[in-house]
Amino acid sequence: MSTVKTLQYLVDGRWLDSKTTRFMDVRNPSTGEIIAKAPCCTENEVKTAIAAARKAFPAWSNTPAIKRAQIMFQLRELLIKHEERLTELVARENGKAWGDAQGDVLKAKEGTELACSIPTLLAGESLMDASVGIDTTLYREPIGVFAGIVPFNFPAMIPMGWMAPLCIASGNTIVIKAASMTPMTCVEIAKLYQEAGVPDGVINIVTCSRNEADLFLTHPDVNGVSFVGSTSVGLHVYSKAAAHGKRVQALCEAKNHALVLADAPIARTAAGIINAAFGCAGERCMALPVVVVQEEIADRLIAAVLEKAQALKVGPGYRKETDMGPVISAEHKKSVENWITKGIEEGAKLVLDGRGFQVEGFENGYYVGPTLFDRVTEEMTIGTEEVFGPVLCFKRVKNFEVGLQVMNRNPLANGSVIFTQNGHYAREFQKRTHGGMVGINVGIPVPVGVFPFSGHKNSFFGDLHCLGKDGVRFYTETKCVTSRWFDEEERKREKVDSWDGTI
Repeated sequence: MSTVKTLQYLVDGRWLDSKTTRFMDVRNPSTGEIIAKAPCCTENEVKTAIAAARKAFPAWSNTPAIKRAQIMFQLRELLIKHEERLTELVARENGKAWGDAQGDVLKAKEGTELACSIPTLLAGESLMDASVGIDTTLYREPIGVFAGIVPFNFPAMIPMGWMAPLCIASGNTIVIKAASMTPMTCVEIAKLYQEAGVPDGVINIVTCSRNEADLFLTHPDVNGVSFVGSTSVGLHVYSKAAAHGKRVQALCEAKNHALVLADAPIARTAAGIINAAFGCAGERCMALPVVVVQEEIADRLIAAVLEKAQALKVGPGYRKETDMGPVISAEHKKSVENWITKGIEEGAKLVLDGRGFQVEGFENGYYVGPTLFDRVTEEMTIGTEEVFGPVLCFKRVKNFEVGLQVMNRNPLANGSVIFTQNGHYAREFQKRTHGGMVGINVGIPVPVGVFPFSGHKNSFFGDLHCLGKDGVRFYTETKCVTSRWFDEEERKREKVDSWDGTI
């Protein structure tokens, strides 16, 4: 049996052994085996990481943006070079199927590519003769130290695609609390940051419990917090950090719905639903756990989805033939199965039951099979609250208007989707849906990184989303410089009006 590795934490360019007496098991969800132990860093160790980031900020913020971009280009090349190794690591510590794991890594690269254009993204604005003889120039400047608090489900994309690249390229420094259950990918990519030439202290990595992470919300040397996780914790992070004068973006839960109209092509729509509902075993905030379908095609659509769901190959994430891997942990498996039981108790019709699912040779893995419910109503929590697993609910409706109302009554609004060939309904949908990311015949409407990841309602707390121009604005603040140069006559003036020529 292989030796279980104890992870270190990164502070000021050094990988250190924690002084803690508490360690968190990192398991391979496909087998249930412990593959590493992550330290629950002490409060003092977290403070040391913040101090290192603060110390590194002055020199890094004064590094020209072009130089910072060149380091991002180096990082991009390293991510390409190590793509296969990182993909396997994601598949092993998270359980994602190979294609899902590869996408996780590629999304980290996408965020890095956005950061490569930071000189252009930081370019300001100017106006000569804003008033007589007065010029005004707007600059974007880095703010200071940011903290990133990340979940288990995207160990590459979220910390190293959504947070670190734009934060660092903008001239800030960062302390990332890697996800306790999936810290290894974050650790490995942090080493690539060092290899790319990121100076000591610019990026720091800790693993710890929620108690230690709470320091980020109140510590005077932390200027901003980027969080991804549950709505309850996200609201706590937003409220507490904002109360302490910090910038906050909190990306939270979702219960994305798709509206399928009668004119949608059944086979192609079913394929899109399968991918969106069961990719990453449903453990993503842009999953598609609810389909609102017009009654007249409901039976045919559900039959098509059922056939495809039963054909999915469920197994270890690191096997390339696997279509769907396990969920993250034994506890989460129990939670998802309890949700399925609750759905039955609430009166939903169970079409396909994923409880008790086992994969031969991997009986200790945390597998939940694809699950389908029909005739789910708005009163049933199975169709309104986030399950975060491979559970798909069908809600039947009479027409477009009723379907849109059902979707918009949900308090969560990350994404929303419509499947139709009707341009009028597609246009009406994109105007009137509450979802921040909208798909028209696209089951997972996550925009590419040049656009923001823009959840709405209780799916997001804050003012500026991650990625895109929003992301650059979140990690910078503006400075407006108004200047005037005196000619010979102006130098002789002994009195000026109250606005000194600026009106």
